[in-house]
Amino acid sequence: MTKVTLYIAASLDGYIARSDGGIDWLSIFDIEGEDYGYTAFYESIDAIVLGSKTYEVGLSFDQWPYPEKKSFVFTQRHLQSDREDVVFVSDTVKQVLANIEAQGFANIWLVGGGALINSFLQHSLIDEYIISTIPIILGSGIQLFPPSSPEQKLELINSKQYSSGLLQAHYRRK
Repeated sequence: MTKVTLYIAASLDGYIARSDGGIDWLSIFDIEGEDYGYTAFYESIDAIVLGSKTYEVGLSFDQWPYPEKKSFVFTQRHLQSDREDVVFVSDTVKQVLANIEAQGFANIWLVGGGALINSFLQHSLIDEYIISTIPIILGSGIQLFPPSSPEQKLELINSKQYSSGLLQAHYRRK
């Protein structure tokens, strides 16, 4: 059975990016020697799903941020990549997830963005949520859970507070 985990950072007021998609505000928490559990999480996943805008943000980094993991990019556009580990998909989230599972991938990281997260929510396809709350108020931007998100009952697995002020909560869908 495939497990989908939403692992994401959000501002205190619930935004995952600025209105223009910018995530520069996350860099204020880049502290040498502190990865907020990212390495352990990354090693625990088999594949990644992300939207095309989030994919394009990843392309803007000096290095591809998801090495050695198959990345399934949801898009209706005709995008291309030279990377063998990037696959563009346009089917429904349920169809793509079934295909991913058929390929033997068990632990999936739902990276973002907002529209794709909402699509997974609409079909109750997110099993766990690891949300790092960044102590910053952006005031506007791309919401983590927009008003059209369906109700989801969750139970807290654990939480951790970091000296930087970041608070990370890990939930499981009931």
